Amino acid sequence: MERIETLASWIQESGRIVFFGGAGTSTESGIPDFRSAAGLYQSEQHSPYPPEELLSHHFFVEHPEVFYDFYRSKMIHENAKPNACHTVLASLEKQGKLKNIITQNIDGLHQKAGSSIVLELHGSIHRNYCMGCSHYYGLETIINSVEIVPRCPSCGGVIKPDVVLYEESLDTQILYGSMDAISSADLLIIGGTSLTVQPAAQLVSYFQGSRSVLLNADPTPYDDQADLLISERIAEVMKKVSNILKL
Repeated sequence: MERIETLASWIQESGRIVFFGGAGTSTESGIPDFRSAAGLYQSEQHSPYPPEELLSHHFFVEHPEVFYDFYRSKMIHENAKPNACHTVLASLEKQGKLKNIITQNIDGLHQKAGSSIVLELHGSIHRNYCMGCSHYYGLETIINSVEIVPRCPSCGGVIKPDVVLYEESLDTQILYGSMDAISSADLLIIGGTSLTVQPAAQLVSYFQGSRSVLLNADPTPYDDQADLLISERIAEVMKKVSNILKL
């Protein structure tokens, strides 16, 4: 509990907080992560295609039917609700303390909780675009499509989720925006990420402040660099922080 009280104290004393999060941020909302013992990679180990293959650009182009079958069943969680981590961060933004959320997640739960300053490194399931005419569509278009591969009503082109697949580059504007946010933060909170996916994991190296916190149940390459390490479930930690700060 002492470490959580320290985190609460640091949050109270900070004015430019940035949160950098990964899949573990949403596991307590019922969305599986990728690399843990109960994660997506383990559940798909008997599939003829590994998840890295299924979620690659070339596989989407060559086998869109198989891609969409996997994508709809494993990547879309339309009924998931924000957990304490999402809601506490939204509260800190309203107070003016939290300046940015940088997320590797595509679920949109930060926005659902009320956050508005979210940099989505890997895109979002809630945005989709036609590869022919670039018209944008919401998530309901993917869910309600009578065809396995949704197509644009206007031009007939294939609709692609606006998510970053393997072999695709991150959005340059979002990447630079994340660098700027982290470099100007006085408190960096890293949560629910293994810090193994590049180039996103390299972003933490841009932090120049004096206090960094790592909240992750499993060990990461950043453990010995964090000023405060809390190896507990992130939503539970943030719930306790909320109680201490009376958010």
